[in-house]
Amino acid sequence: MNSGFPSSSVAEIAFFVLGGIMGSFLNVCIYRIPREGSIVRPGSRCPACTAAIRAYDNIPLVSYLMLRGRCRRCGEAISIRYPLVELITAALFAAFFRIYGLSLELAASLVLVCLLTVISFIDLDFMIIPDVLSLGGLALGVALSFFRPSFGIVDSLTGVLVGGGVLFAIAKGYELLRKREGMGLGDVKLLGMIGAFCGIEGVVFTLVSASCIGTVVGIPLTLIKGEGTKYALPFGPFLSLGALLYMIAGQDLIRLVFRMIAR
Repeated sequence: MNSGFPSSSVAEIAFFVLGGIMGSFLNVCIYRIPREGSIVRPGSRCPACTAAIRAYDNIPLVSYLMLRGRCRRCGEAISIRYPLVELITAALFAAFFRIYGLSLELAASLVLVCLLTVISFIDLDFMIIPDVLSLGGLALGVALSFFRPSFGIVDSLTGVLVGGGVLFAIAKGYELLRKREGMGLGDVKLLGMIGAFCGIEGVVFTLVSASCIGTVVGIPLTLIKGEGTKYALPFGPFLSLGALLYMIAGQDLIRLVFRMIAR
């Protein structure tokens, strides 16, 4: 899958650093988009005292360690989520560079990584998936399909239709049977967006793996909260994780399953 661009350790480190920088920007998006704030202005500020964060205090991962997780001005603790997002993004940038090399597939993958990261953390906090991300990402995925050599516009559009259609049918079926909403339209749009980047195969893999992971995580949480407690668990992060698994190793896992079935 590598395009021939030298996958040296130096290049991987460069993409790790680039991912960390992008992760810092994604933190801004995660905080401001659901609050309907500009992601451009003003510059980064402490959420507690609103003091502007200086450039040397805004170095991804490094500044958090140097400041010992606290604002230089007010001393308020900085959420561990900030370096976590930077680390996740940095690691994924380096991993996808190793998989795809310098190519259009790498560009498409990194765009999806950024979208899924922002969507997941917003969904965890607010139980919403903003349309500007899901529908905007869907349109971007379709547009990129015109330039991807191994993934065309037909793959993208069928992925959108199947992804959005299947989850919409599941959501409406659940609502009819249980007389209450079990899944929001945000998840439907998210799976449609994933289909725009990954096609039908990616949609099916994402939905199955997300359901399995969600069940594994959800059952212990339900037991902890108590059987009578209605614990709302956002599905967006599980769909995002399923999509990332597909992008990293989905086709290999699918072939492995088929070989096991054929025995």
